Amino acid sequence: MKKILLSAIISAFVANMHAQFNNQPEHKIGIVLSGGGALGFAHIGALQALEEQGIRPTIVAGASMGALVGVFYANGYTPSQIYEIVKHEKFDNVLNIVVPIIKHQKLGLSSQKNILKMLKKYINHNSFGSLRYPLYVSITNLTTGKVEYVSSGENLSSVVLASAAIPVVFEAVKIDGNIYVDGGVLNNLPAQPVNEKCKYLIGINVKPDYEFKKANSFWGILLRSMQLIISENAKEGENMCDILIKPKSNRKYDEFSFKAFEEIYQDGYNEMKNYLDANPQMVEKLTKQ
Repeated sequence: MKKILLSAIISAFVANMHAQFNNQPEHKIGIVLSGGGALGFAHIGALQALEEQGIRPTIVAGASMGALVGVFYANGYTPSQIYEIVKHEKFDNVLNIVVPIIKHQKLGLSSQKNILKMLKKYINHNSFGSLRYPLYVSITNLTTGKVEYVSSGENLSSVVLASAAIPVVFEAVKIDGNIYVDGGVLNNLPAQPVNEKCKYLIGINVKPDYEFKKANSFWGILLRSMQLIISENAKEGENMCDILIKPKSNRKYDEFSFKAFEEIYQDGYNEMKNYLDANPQMVEKLTKQ
């Protein structure tokens, strides 16, 4: 195990020095995964379609659910393994994710304790530096009112939980005296920190904007308002992507449609597969040694 780890470190160092010497990005392919709650299951399907074509990104960025899927991918899990984890842990059931807090809390209505438990079970460290691939996570600092991109430190699980802490729904997360919530509040497609680090950047936005005809109730107005905010803050990231996939699951499902796991996964798979089938030249660029 030590020899494998040492070999990986040496290979990464050599690749980095070679890239710097030739003034090339350190990574050939990067990927950025948006937030979107249950809609983020589409990321797993899209990653599966990429893998079947021999396309494997080596640097990852994510917000909210994209950070959750991203941390497993960055730790070396294959898309099919991530799929099996979701099924085995029954995370296609919202009741296993949104755990109401019985005692009064000021920072949220539900706990992420089951998500934390899953992270600890399948990722046996708490360090960004121990991941197989670099991971950048967007989190919203409520104290400063700014978005932060975290890619280092020994608080991996806290950062990922903060990125996925949908305001009010989940408890906000305290880190170093600051209070953090969902990264998607200020940047739902955080391509910025990885854009210059890879030659080709693949973006998957599971919360694309579309015409909304249900803004005729209190709940509908709230959902539409949040959708517009998230859609707007993702545009800069979208423009940085060489490949941009927008699964259409959000026209039928929402952030809490966890029971639709199979359908949302398949939508992500189909969207990516259709793009790759229609763009063989890009596939060649991505797979060419």
